[in-house]
Amino acid sequence: MDLRIGNGYDIHRLVPGRPLILGGVRLDHPDGLGLDGHSDADVLVHALMDALLGALSLGDIGKYFPPDDPRWRGADSLVLLEQVVALVAERGWSIVNVDSVVVAERPKLKPHIGAMRAAIADRLGVEPDRVGVKATTNEQLGPTGREEGIACHAVALLQKP
Repeated sequence: MDLRIGNGYDIHRLVPGRPLILGGVRLDHPDGLGLDGHSDADVLVHALMDALLGALSLGDIGKYFPPDDPRWRGADSLVLLEQVVALVAERGWSIVNVDSVVVAERPKLKPHIGAMRAAIADRLGVEPDRVGVKATTNEQLGPTGREEGIACHAVALLQKP
């Protein structure tokens, strides 16, 4: 059995007038803020896509979904994730598990983690117990700590039988 591991990272600014979507789940920010980006700016799903692509040395999401391409404007990141999963499967690999850490001061993510895991697992084609989603703050340090944005770190483990 062959194994590959990949890691991903993403960060987007918090701005007014945009929805806040994490892990495919729409959340309410206490100040009415959302993530700025060309697509829906779901940093959790973007970091997972980069981890999957990185495990197979396929580049990053900008290669497949460039931010200057109007086709991806406002795109649902879970739909983009399905396309990345298809690239993985086309090469004969399967997903063992993924894990992630979302870095955000607010809103509190704990009540939404189950829904995020379920949405991601559905698009990955794995059981929810193969999807780790954790949340932490940055203790008011740096851009995420000052609530200028939300970031996510992710890893993915792939196997080829």
